[in-house]
Amino acid sequence: MFFSKQLLAEGGTTQMGPGGWLSSFLGSSRSDSGQVVSPASALSLTVLQNCITLLAESIAQLPIELYRRVGDDRKPATDHPLYPILKYAPNPWQTPFEYQEQSQVAAGLRGNSYSYIDRDSEGVIQGLYPLCNESMTVMRGSDLMPFYRVYGSDPMPQRLVHHVRWMSINGYTGLSPIMLHANAIGHAQAMQQYAGKSFLNGTALSGVIERPGAPLKDQASVDRITDSWNAKFGGSGNAKKVAMLQEGMTFKPLSMTNVDAALIDALKLSTLDIARIYKIPAHMVNELERATFSNIENQSLQFVIYTLLPWVKRHEQAKARDLLLPSERNEYFIEYNLAGLLRGDQASRYAAYAVGRQWGWLSINDIRRLENMPPVQGGDVYLQPLNMVDASKPLPLPVSAGKSEPTKAEIEDVQRILS
Repeated sequence: MFFSKQLLAEGGTTQMGPGGWLSSFLGSSRSDSGQVVSPASALSLTVLQNCITLLAESIAQLPIELYRRVGDDRKPATDHPLYPILKYAPNPWQTPFEYQEQSQVAAGLRGNSYSYIDRDSEGVIQGLYPLCNESMTVMRGSDLMPFYRVYGSDPMPQRLVHHVRWMSINGYTGLSPIMLHANAIGHAQAMQQYAGKSFLNGTALSGVIERPGAPLKDQASVDRITDSWNAKFGGSGNAKKVAMLQEGMTFKPLSMTNVDAALIDALKLSTLDIARIYKIPAHMVNELERATFSNIENQSLQFVIYTLLPWVKRHEQAKARDLLLPSERNEYFIEYNLAGLLRGDQASRYAAYAVGRQWGWLSINDIRRLENMPPVQGGDVYLQPLNMVDASKPLPLPVSAGKSEPTKAEIEDVQRILS
């Protein structure tokens, strides 16, 4: 067809590359600062490692469920063969936490996460096996569907590969955040290297002793004066002692240089710059200079909604696409439970439960499930406020307006309400 001929290279297939785009074709990139940036070198930066593991561990700890739609309700699909793979054992050596953590680390570092889907002769999934990014090549066929090659082996169709991708330019492979922001990461690497070499080769003095007149004749005399000074006034145990200098000598303490102060500020800026790549709030990378107790909770909720939730949706929808048959997608769906991360402080949470309970859209057992507590007998009753009436109907007359004594049915209604 015409559309595919315009997109595809000669021969009917297009190689999308292992990294996604431009420098992502390579395993590393040289930044403007001269530093060679690769996923391994970038991960050695403490702030980037913080961002990667924060996302990976946050997603890996979320409960994952395979649900089956039953009318307007949903129930865990415990009888589906995919259920134990998602919940208990994706493969023989990894736990669900380890598998999900590794998948997110790969996607966060390289923009793509690949897993081989082991299916039996009937197409039933038997396990998920993680694949190395460097070994993967994504190809595009004449039908515009992706297929995959591992270390030059025979191509595999999409039904055998579970692929989670970050933001994409070509629609087939995700961009690598490390390669996309190689200059910012290389700048941080260069400052870290400069600071390390400064400590290795630099000199840091607490102060100098100035002596007027002719210089001392030998180094031993100089060492004798400085050693005596250090012995009497050096260290925390000699703080606040009074010194007397002779022969016109003076002591001048040295403060932090402008270069040292600028380096500290630059390191702080590079920390925030890398946190912006992954949309991580500053307080979550231990940058608490402008944090307050009043705004940290709101920032934590923003982290869940604007940072974590997009990654969760990528994993959910990629699993639904790759692990569920087309005939099953209308009946089954996969979902991560973020309710625990979205809960506020205890007082606000209980106040919200009280409103939901009093106005009738939450039962006792609904609230207990939200708090991860077992249900109780009779806890599925929903209340209705007695002072609410249907606006389309006339107001009921009071008992005294039509008769002096209530009827038996009215008495029974009152007793039922009170009981």
